[in-house]
Amino acid sequence: MRKICIYTSTRAEYGLLRSVLQEIQSSKTLELQIIASGMHLSPEFGMTIQEIRADGFEPDETIEILLSSDTPAAICKSMGLAMIGYGAALQRLKPDMVVVLGDRFETFCMAASAQVCRVPLAHIHGGETTEGAIDEAFRHSITKMSHLHFAGCEEYRQRIIQLGEAPDRVFNVGSLGVENIRRMPLMARSDLAKSIGFNLEKPYFLVTFHPVTLEKDSSKGQFQSLLDALDAFPKHNVIFTKANADTDGRVINNLIDEYAEKRPESCLAVTSLGALKYLSAMKYATAVIGNSSSGIVEAPSFKVPTVNIGDRQKGRVMAESVVSCEPSAVSIEAATNKSISLEFHQLLKNTKNPYEKDGTVHHIVSQIAAVEPAGLLKKKFYNIPIASMM
Repeated sequence: MRKICIYTSTRAEYGLLRSVLQEIQSSKTLELQIIASGMHLSPEFGMTIQEIRADGFEPDETIEILLSSDTPAAICKSMGLAMIGYGAALQRLKPDMVVVLGDRFETFCMAASAQVCRVPLAHIHGGETTEGAIDEAFRHSITKMSHLHFAGCEEYRQRIIQLGEAPDRVFNVGSLGVENIRRMPLMARSDLAKSIGFNLEKPYFLVTFHPVTLEKDSSKGQFQSLLDALDAFPKHNVIFTKANADTDGRVINNLIDEYAEKRPESCLAVTSLGALKYLSAMKYATAVIGNSSSGIVEAPSFKVPTVNIGDRQKGRVMAESVVSCEPSAVSIEAATNKSISLEFHQLLKNTKNPYEKDGTVHHIVSQIAAVEPAGLLKKKFYNIPIASMM
């Protein structure tokens, strides 16, 4: 049995990886290992390790790395703790391959640890761009440390090859988030309302805003502009999902709490909804507002409009259902008005999601099962002929 170790550190990442875990667990040739870390082990961020266990998975290693601070210095210290803990865990578990997803600093630390421990790495959702976040550099660095690549669309597959990765190791499999929508039996509106204890009879916005980590001291101001814009829509309720453990994440979460406490009838603030409730909430939302990748990748499959604020997701492939705007109250209000207009909702009927592809999970797991890990560690830089770049 080949040992495949799945690494997860956030609620969103686990929600995407859950179906991959299930398929590996049911495989006759693969043995599942799980390393859980980061926000999963933090009460402040919802202690989402409980969601993993509720799904029937018991992590082989749980590694605490987060400090009670989100300053750049504190995150650097967390990265140091991560490298120490992850290297030791890999030595104990001795996996044949590690699977990571995305672009966060914790994931970069796992990729670096796997590289030093000489464990082949499979990377999901490489090749994407997020120009407004430090995660942009982490993602491409993870690509260079990885040996198998599973991209969300063809443009991202081509970018991974452009980074020097051999084409026969790079696969366009589509998005796990989109496949979750097809595979997961979503909740009825009434069941969702009862589950979260919030009235969903009125139209509502689903709001997620993460720190803009490449723009110094701007997160608080940008998020305040979003709150000011929401005041222009008194007929709409708001469901906030809180920010991740990035620099200034706690600043945003404090603003959410203050705003929601003053409006208990119309606002709900949650640390984590979990994949099922989050996707169900997205299905019935009037619009998804903020700067989360979920508004870019998953929302178009529901024909739900997205108001994409600022530069955090700049550079991603986007469907026609996404309205991008500047991080000012005036611009956010105008984009929101556009997204809920009758004209825009007519456009939504023909929206196609560029991340939609059949059999994403099966494609990923079958490639992992088919490849010989021992032959992956040696790789050469793939040079694209100069003529093809002219």
